[in-house]
Amino acid sequence: MPVDLCCPVTILIYLISLVTGLAMFFKAGAVIELQRRFYEKINWRIEPISMAREVRNTKLMGLLLSLAAPLAIFYILNLR
Repeated sequence: MPVDLCCPVTILIYLISLVTGLAMFFKAGAVIELQRRFYEKINWRIEPISMAREVRNTKLMGLLLSLAAPLAIFYILNLR
């Protein structure tokens, strides 16, 4: 039984997940820098051992998140 589209929170979470995933995929370096700056503000210093691996892994996570978000919203709205 499909869920009504009156679930704005579900759609908002979907959109945030999709935008975040796409940002991670297309702007991996900026996302890594944002994370690094956040951790410095809470008194932690992080740096990757291999920046190339970190960028690759960030892009992979972004791609997976970008694929998982539409699948999750499809499941929530149609198959549940």
